[in-house]
Formats: sequence, C-alpha cells, structure tokens
Amino acid sequence: MIEFVKSAVKKEDFPRPDRDVVFIGRSNVGKSSLLNTLYTQKIAFVGKKPGMTKMINFFLVDGSYHAVDVPGYGFADRSNKELIAFDKMMDGYFSLKERIRLVVMIVDARHRPTIDDVDMIEYLRHHHLKVVIVANKIDKLSQSEQHSCAKMISETLNVPESTIYKTSTLKRRGIDELKSYIEACV
Repeated sequence: MIEFVKSAVKKEDFPRPDRDVVFIGRSNVGKSSLLNTLYTQKIAFVGKKPGMTKMINFFLVDGSYHAVDVPGYGFADRSNKELIAFDKMMDGYFSLKERIRLVVMIVDARHRPTIDDVDMIEYLRHHHLKVVIVANKIDKLSQSEQHSCAKMISETLNVPESTIYKTSTLKRRGIDELKSYIEACV
C-alpha cells in the first residue's frame, strides 16, 4: 500500500520514517508514469507540460519507506529566482544523505543522456549516494537499439551497463525487477 504523506521544501518539514528512495530525472522523462506503474496506483501527476512537480513529495510505501518524487531538472521553463530556490531545496534534501537509501535516476532510453544528466550523476556521486539508472521508454526502441542505448548510457554516465534497468511503463517491462531491487535496498 502506498499513501501520500506530504509535500515539503525545507528539511525541517520532511517526514519520518527517514528511509527514502528518491526518484529523479529530467523533466519529461516519464518519472511520474514510472512511479505510478511501479506502485500500481496513481500517486504522481502526469502532466502534458514538463516541470509540474515543484516540491519534494513523500509517499509512504507499506509503512516502511518513502518513495520520494523530486522536481525534474532540465528543460522545464523556470525563472532565475525559481532555479535558485530549486537548487537550495535540492541541496537541503540531498545534504541529508543518511536518510536516502537509493536514488533511482531515470533517463530517456531514446536519447543520449544530456549534460544535465551527467551533472546530476556527478552531484549524486559527490554526495556518496547509491544510484541506480533506469532507461525508461524502452518500448519505443527495437531490440538492437535497446542494446546500443544501454551501452551509450553506460559510457555517458560512467556506470556499468549491467546495472542499468530497462523499463517501459506502457508495457510494464522491467518494472517487477526494478521494484525487487528497490525493496532489497531499503
């Protein structure tokens, strides 16, 4: 069972228990769809326009840990003021690394990871956080494209190809394997 707990911006407002699995990715990468498919209910809003998530959203999973939906980075239109506030909010959250059990970094399988993706994985490494990469929207690629996309993601983000989960929310491919991995980490 999963239930919405709260949205927060400041660390003093973050809920307990403090065992988090964080879902992060560029705007429009399918983060909300992946959350909804992974937990088999609509918990995250899927918008037609990127950048709809503005706060850190906490969902309690089976009374055990939080699935945490953070705002996407990348091409959502934001003012300089909003970007500064976003950076402050994210730095405040990620500075509490003892509560973060796993970061699920979602990339679009159809495209080479962007400089924003590279910057994000470096940021997460800097904070010594455990990260798993999810290549989402894999159903939109042929079998040969799926293999080459994993190799491209591996090389661009400097992660072992064997650690990249390939998922499709539309066809539920890779979802059960990813969920099992997440549950083993918490």
